[in-house]
Amino acid sequence: MSIFQSLNTTASALTAQRLRMDVISSNMANVDTTRAKFVDGQWQPYRRKLVVMEPNEGSFSSYLQVAMNSRSAVGNGVKVTKIIEDETPFKLVYDPTHPDANRDGYVQLPNVDPLKEMVDLMSATRSYEANVTVFNATKGMLMKALEIGK
Repeated sequence: MSIFQSLNTTASALTAQRLRMDVISSNMANVDTTRAKFVDGQWQPYRRKLVVMEPNEGSFSSYLQVAMNSRSAVGNGVKVTKIIEDETPFKLVYDPTHPDANRDGYVQLPNVDPLKEMVDLMSATRSYEANVTVFNATKGMLMKALEIGK
């Protein structure tokens, strides 16, 4: 394990959480967007987006090296593999005066729930803050190690 492994691991988590916060803010910005995508001659509302994260996989040789040295496995961080759309149905609201209302007077609104988005945003923010704390602690330990050599 290199001296910078923990910094790289934490940096990957910071990047992933920042992207997650960006996607959440995009969801919040489009909470009332009824014309987001043109499909089959009709406009569809904005569909909520979700970030999918997975652990960074190491190569076979790195796992073999860890096993040969009989050390515990060390994480390699996290990566965002894709951004998917939430497939929950759109909300139907009765508003016959809305320009996007159907024949029955119902409007399809995005499947974005502001309460869910705020909870997700708080979770992403807390995770980001925790990773900043880890990064600063690691940086502090490295600086102390360098001071020992003086």
